[in-house]
Amino acid sequence: MGRVPTVCSLLWLGRFSLLTAVLAGVGWAVSEVGAILIVGGNIAGVTRTMATAIALETSRGDLALALGLGIILLALILAVNATAHFAGGAARRTA
Repeated sequence: MGRVPTVCSLLWLGRFSLLTAVLAGVGWAVSEVGAILIVGGNIAGVTRTMATAIALETSRGDLALALGLGIILLALILAVNATAHFAGGAARRTA
């Protein structure tokens, strides 16, 4: 069995875990915007986060920058979730 079929099989077997991780990450990213705006505001260089910067750039009409920031934020979310998932799997195998 080659690499591509193996990766496809693994992705298929882990589809529910992957979906859970993606949904948790997206939920976190979406909820961060509201929480930060309520608690800290949107002060440049002080309390601005990526999520509030995306909201600000979208309202300004700079959709290219907002989309770029969104892609970076989603990549970070997926990286954190993937790391947690694989660390949990490694911990279960060693226990």
